[in-house]
Amino acid sequence: MSWLSGPLVAFDLETTGTDVETDRIVTAALVRLEPDGSVSRERTWLIDPGVVVPEQASAIHGISTDHARRHGVPAPAAIEEITEAVAEVLRPGTPLVVMNARYDLSLLDRECRRYGVESVGERLGEVPSPVIDPLVIDKHVDKYRKGKRALQALCAYYGVPLDDAHDARADAVAAARVVRRMGEKHQPVGLLPPAELHALQVGAAAEQSASLQAYLRRTANPAAVVEQAWPVIPRSR
Repeated sequence: MSWLSGPLVAFDLETTGTDVETDRIVTAALVRLEPDGSVSRERTWLIDPGVVVPEQASAIHGISTDHARRHGVPAPAAIEEITEAVAEVLRPGTPLVVMNARYDLSLLDRECRRYGVESVGERLGEVPSPVIDPLVIDKHVDKYRKGKRALQALCAYYGVPLDDAHDARADAVAAARVVRRMGEKHQPVGLLPPAELHALQVGAAAEQSASLQAYLRRTANPAAVVEQAWPVIPRSR
């Protein structure tokens, strides 16, 4: 059965930075969207990450260190809740939509390691699946299109409203709606069962990373190494 014909659950994080090994989660959202695009269920978290939220990050998502400390859930408890909630989505095979999944799911994995919490993969007994990543799919189905491919750019290109960018809930909803538009527009992808779409993205993500690495080595960074694993970067230790 095509993934387009069933519900999707979208996951998004806002964080302290862009390094999956060292940065922390500040907000998170899980939102279930039905086939007609309506939101039927949602959960959100505001977390005290236990570290200072850099001004550059606060300027993007609007959460200051003081606000997180005053109103956020302590990180260990929140990471346990978030991780189990994500695992609950994947156990019955519901597709999990994550824009740039390699970042969000890897960062969640490292937060689990930091606090001694079982990761999503450990709870499932396998790599998280099925995951649907609008970034990987868009690069696969329209690889030569010029321009940015961040979520706001994809929403503009596919005609999906995004009124509160960098709010975890708003971004999650937009990611699910934009990937449905992709599936409707690009039928060979849209008609795949979730497991087959996941497998396609594993190969596509590796190919995209290899192309980026080759480009960097020809131009700005001859020693560049670009991660190819998807949707979670393996732990180094």
